[in-house]
Amino acid sequence: MAHHSSPTTRICPACDGFASVAVTLGGRDARGWLRTITAHCPACQGTGTARPRRNREGARA
Repeated sequence: MAHHSSPTTRICPACDGFASVAVTLGGRDARGWLRTITAHCPACQGTGTARPRRNREGARA
């Protein structure tokens, strides 16, 4: 009996799947918390996966 695997997800080539990161701003606030911001990959908008490429039949290369 053959085992059919699901198609592999396309990992974003710009961020290699690590789409969101926390960047420290340096220092701490008045409560003692480390100040951070979240940055998302601009290529995949924070999803970590790339959109499938469209098939361009008949288009010039």
